[in-house]
Amino acid sequence: MTTGAAENAGSVDNAGSVEDAGPAENTGEIPETMRAVRLHSWGSAPTLDRVPVPRPGPGEVLLRVDAAGLCHSDLHIMDSADGVLPYELPFTLGHEVVGTVVAVGDRADSGWIGATCGVHGVWSCGDCRKCRSGRDNYCVQLTGPIGGGTGYDGGLADFMLVPSARHLVRVDPSGGPALAPLTDAGLTAYHAVVSQPVDPSGAIVVVVGIGGLGHLALQVLASRSPEVVVAVDPRESARELGLRLGAHHAVDSVDAARELVGRLSGDTGADLVLDFVGAPDTLDAARLMMATGAALVVVGSAGGALTVDKKGSVPRGWRVEAPFWGPHRHLDAVFDLAAAGGLSAVVEVRDLDDVLAAYEDLRHGRASGRLVVVP
Repeated sequence: MTTGAAENAGSVDNAGSVEDAGPAENTGEIPETMRAVRLHSWGSAPTLDRVPVPRPGPGEVLLRVDAAGLCHSDLHIMDSADGVLPYELPFTLGHEVVGTVVAVGDRADSGWIGATCGVHGVWSCGDCRKCRSGRDNYCVQLTGPIGGGTGYDGGLADFMLVPSARHLVRVDPSGGPALAPLTDAGLTAYHAVVSQPVDPSGAIVVVVGIGGLGHLALQVLASRSPEVVVAVDPRESARELGLRLGAHHAVDSVDAARELVGRLSGDTGADLVLDFVGAPDTLDAARLMMATGAALVVVGSAGGALTVDKKGSVPRGWRVEAPFWGPHRHLDAVFDLAAAGGLSAVVEVRDLDDVLAAYEDLRHGRASGRLVVVP
């Protein structure tokens, strides 16, 4: 497996240097150095460094970063204690990336040069049984770093090295910065909806948390004609957004959702519950509002836990899933849906020089949408 930029010129520290890893074609002159937001110590904030621009080696692709999204997963990475994550420091953050190919190494297709692409964040091996079956987001060879920004150097920089064009999806550059969150938030929400055995068509669906992922899941659901969609969020602005994006009802708590679902279903429950919060109260309520044969999809990670058994504490035929990101083929579908006008992210754009303040805004809930950095 090609392990990615972290083993090549892209993994450098402030004092690092770049060897020429082989011939590359490019569009325009590539500078010697660039800015990069790098994590040097666990449990601490990253720093904005100046580092050498990596040069692509055999099979690799160099992107000029057009936009990179900020994500709560970044905060989780920063806040982790030493030894919790199987990543080596330092590395550049940023796993939601759209960029333009400016150079390729030997054995890489020069036809990619000039293309604007979204980066699939799971740098899978391409050969294991999961990858061969189209479930590359569950690649069994990824036992350490996952991809750019999650162990390998990511896209919060002026340039980003990708180990293979196999991890790229061509996109229409007219989509602008709002394309970047679709590589993670959009893909995760899409995968959470479409990978379930419960067909949303004609179903009663509850979406808990109308934030960065939940507002995208509502749009994915809208194309699948559910009978009823209930949006749940304590924030009035989020509930209003949920109604605009296709929810039939919007309530401020999971207790209110349970009561509403009971009335709408004749006390039979919801068929699909998508929990983008994952807190103790949301998971407890989800269990109590499920119908027989229902599915609970846990995407959020706010500290909740759920005990399931065959003794009747969860309705018979229950299914509980905690999906991870999404496969490359679903990222293709996400961008197709976006190009057709069926999916768009609400974003707030920041500059790379202001990224540390932007992370603080993300941490304290001061952003009005998905935060996207445009270098």
